[in-house]
Amino acid sequence: MARPAPRQLLRQVLLTGLGAALLTLIPWHLGLWERWEAKTWDMRAAWMAKPGPATEDIVLILLDQQSLDWGQEQSGLSWPWPREVYGVVVDFCRRSQVRTMAMDVLFLEPSAYGVDDDLALARALREYSKTASALFLSHGETGGLTAWPEDIPVTSLALQGHVAGDARLPGPTAARVSLPVPELARASSVLGNVQLRPDPDGVFRRLRPLTVFDGRVIPALGLAAFMADNPDTIWRFTDRNLALHSHSIPLDSDGRALLRFRGPSGTHRAYSAAAVLQSELRLREGLEPTINPGELTNKYVLFGFSAPGLFDLRPTPVGGIYPGVEIQATFLDNFLSHDFLRNASMAVVTALVLGFSLLTALVLALFRAPLIGAVIGAVMLAAPLALALFAYKWGYWLPMVVQETGVAGAALLGLLYNYSTEGRQRRFIKGAFQQYLSPQVIEQLIAHPEKLKLGGERKVLTIFFSDLQGFTSISENLAPEALTSLLNDYLSAMTEIIHQEQGTVDKYEGDAIIAFWNAPVDVPNHALHAVRAAVHCQSRLAELRPVFRQRTGHDLYMRIGINTGLAVVGNMGSHNRFDYSMLGDAVNLAARLEGVNKQFNTYTMVSQTTKDAVGDAVPMRELGRVAVVGRKEPVTVFEPLSEEFARINAPTLERFDRGLRAYYQGSFGEAAQIFSTLAKDDPVAAKYLDVCRDLPPEPPEEWDGVWRMSTK
Repeated sequence: MARPAPRQLLRQVLLTGLGAALLTLIPWHLGLWERWEAKTWDMRAAWMAKPGPATEDIVLILLDQQSLDWGQEQSGLSWPWPREVYGVVVDFCRRSQVRTMAMDVLFLEPSAYGVDDDLALARALREYSKTASALFLSHGETGGLTAWPEDIPVTSLALQGHVAGDARLPGPTAARVSLPVPELARASSVLGNVQLRPDPDGVFRRLRPLTVFDGRVIPALGLAAFMADNPDTIWRFTDRNLALHSHSIPLDSDGRALLRFRGPSGTHRAYSAAAVLQSELRLREGLEPTINPGELTNKYVLFGFSAPGLFDLRPTPVGGIYPGVEIQATFLDNFLSHDFLRNASMAVVTALVLGFSLLTALVLALFRAPLIGAVIGAVMLAAPLALALFAYKWGYWLPMVVQETGVAGAALLGLLYNYSTEGRQRRFIKGAFQQYLSPQVIEQLIAHPEKLKLGGERKVLTIFFSDLQGFTSISENLAPEALTSLLNDYLSAMTEIIHQEQGTVDKYEGDAIIAFWNAPVDVPNHALHAVRAAVHCQSRLAELRPVFRQRTGHDLYMRIGINTGLAVVGNMGSHNRFDYSMLGDAVNLAARLEGVNKQFNTYTMVSQTTKDAVGDAVPMRELGRVAVVGRKEPVTVFEPLSEEFARINAPTLERFDRGLRAYYQGSFGEAAQIFSTLAKDDPVAAKYLDVCRDLPPEPPEEWDGVWRMSTK
């Protein structure tokens, strides 16, 4: 195919190359690519993450689930722990001669265990003079103090090149501060801010090292950990750069540092708080410790929470569950390693988009055959990716989507230009898309490209399955019109409750309802909403039962199974037809629990994960341990109760729990005796009574108290 004349070549290159660059750069300047840039950010961060030279200088002490369990089982420590316990951790760090210790724990209220408890921790902090404690700065209009208290030592960072309130320090000024109780604030060497602000998509990629409050420059906790060992250091601030000797923290326009994550949670060396506590207590008794204090010597130690129930887990580019204290540790790691990421300037990005777009347009103008053009386009698309990865390695955050879009736009415009001039544009479109898209969808391609994307995302959902007990036999005796009317009334009533509790109805399967919470929009406390919906559905059905009895001759009861866990949710189906739905093991478990109700004579059953997420907001009683079909690992299941029922029947519920514990331990005679006093009014106790009577006096050797289901 002949190449165009120079004038035609120049015209095509300018039209397609500059046009693509313009169409790419305008949305980029408006921030329309940020969502997609964020996704590529996470991809690059995951690919390029690897431990750096400063990783060994930082050690974490984590209050994890193991520590909570140990505290409860071995020491009788209920949550929240006495602050004296944290003082034991501080004492171990002092014994270990750590460089500094930073506590990512907010002690905003006096201890529930009394003032002596606060004084015990304060004494430990004061005896070890290199500690950083947490405060919380906010920009809201409520909560906290609007001025720094006179009785709390000033922890302001000494900063040259900045006057308090100077607009040259980027980022908003904090309006309020929440401080530790005075005893702890005065005992700490430095106070550091633990407020973490995610990007618009909810992922934590940056951290603000400095925030101005009441004329003071307050450091982030990660920076405060360094300052505790360098109290009289004078920092310099020039041109969005915070510097100390050879250390430098580049800041973006919002005053935040771009973090280079070393890897997923657990990359930094970490010790369980339980192990640290045991080690200090053993050393006090002259025994061999679990952890040698020398392992922490001269390290920066950060203490924080990692147990799921303590709600300090954040999504980051390298993992969806990342303790907040590890984000502070990552900041300190980057600071010590001199390898924060820097934003590439707008001028550099603009020049790259123009260059790649014009180069792509030129190549497509020279090589006009469709196959060659497609190959060239693919090669050109790889160039921004390679450049972005290279830039990341050398410490620069280079937007990639805007470059890829420029290349793709130039390639598309170049191909369309070629086909239009040769009269083959329509054939190209059909040839490119008709094999996998319907004509109707092709027409919507430009206006709504997201409709072509199938699949979904992994997300924690709370899943709800319900079914009417014995409805198949009931429906067989109803006329089609009566059956349809009954189902419409029933499903409408239940759906209204689910929607009121912010749930999403996935589908109806006859009388069954499948719903979920926390997608497509995030629903805070979604497990609580789901359980409330179940309780309200049961109450509403009880109100409707007399009406339905008149229409069917039967009482209608619904069984509900609820589980909380990771699932894939999104548009699923064929290219021509798909639904917003979900799938995964968590979904299957919820469906199984709905059926397990039959074995326990219950009507609502939730899993352990749902119970943990709900906490004490809804009364529940433990029903037992169940291994459902398709799962080897057992799950503990619970029955939600109304507040009134739980209050009135508190003694009965306590006796049931004692019976259940006896059953778990294989004391079937004792369990049967307890359940026999409850069986008349409690169908679950009656079921357990029958089971205990059928079991031998002594438990089998492999007894674990688990109900193993053989049917769905």
